[in-house]
Amino acid sequence: MRAFLGTGLLGAGFVQALLRKGEQVQIWNRTAAKAKALEAHGAAAFEEIARAVRGADIIHLALKDDDSVNAVLAQAVPGLKPGATFMDHTTTSAAGAVSRTQYWKARGHIYLHAPVFMGPQNALDSTGYMLVSGDQDVIAQYTPLLSAMTGKLLNLGDREGKAAGMKLIGNLFLMALTGGLSDMLALAKASDISLGDIRALLQEWNPGAAVEARLRKMTGGSYGEPSWELAMARKDAGLMMAAAQAGGSPLSVIPAIAAEMDRWIERGHGSDDWTVIARDHIPGDNV
Repeated sequence: MRAFLGTGLLGAGFVQALLRKGEQVQIWNRTAAKAKALEAHGAAAFEEIARAVRGADIIHLALKDDDSVNAVLAQAVPGLKPGATFMDHTTTSAAGAVSRTQYWKARGHIYLHAPVFMGPQNALDSTGYMLVSGDQDVIAQYTPLLSAMTGKLLNLGDREGKAAGMKLIGNLFLMALTGGLSDMLALAKASDISLGDIRALLQEWNPGAAVEARLRKMTGGSYGEPSWELAMARKDAGLMMAAAQAGGSPLSVIPAIAAEMDRWIERGHGSDDWTVIARDHIPGDNV
């Protein structure tokens, strides 16, 4: 029998998927009405965390952050079955994931952090990506169970906390992408260019296809043969900001990038490829 703590958008999808597969699921949510609504699908909802986990062999969590996970697990203790396993799908810090893994191991429980790149529909359909890292024997034991919850389970190796770090890296990319698209829309609005025109451009010219090549360029360590000089890129950033400001739609992301460009130009890299702005941030091979 399983318990699921946290039945927001993601948790609710997971719970319904488990119920469809014939699992018995006991649930809890901070807003009790969200858990109660899932009783129509066959879940057993409880207002007390300790009662929700009573008798459960596997306890899933989909909460807000480190503090909420720690607080909920503390309240679960009176109802825990000896040797119960925690599967935490919450996006947390790497340090928090490592600390909880060690803390609960010392108390006879398995805690496995398994964050996801999944939306509510993915959780319901058992598609998307789930990340794990740490004790490989534990991961091997629970791979069939976790694989059934997602389209692809990515095992990132034996380093505890790495799954948490990779989840944050992925979310950062999504935030940066969305922020960039927001600035793009702001400049289009200021320039009286329609959404249809933007879509038509992206259908013909897909910059997303160049992400991997751009990453190789940024991390290759050679910036002396530019395809786009930093000084010229900074000039373009200035044009973008001026046009957006004049049209009443000031940008949010590009000004921060322009400031970083200025810093590198001041260091004498104006004629280098503009990807030099990433030079100080490249991780080593052992990271």
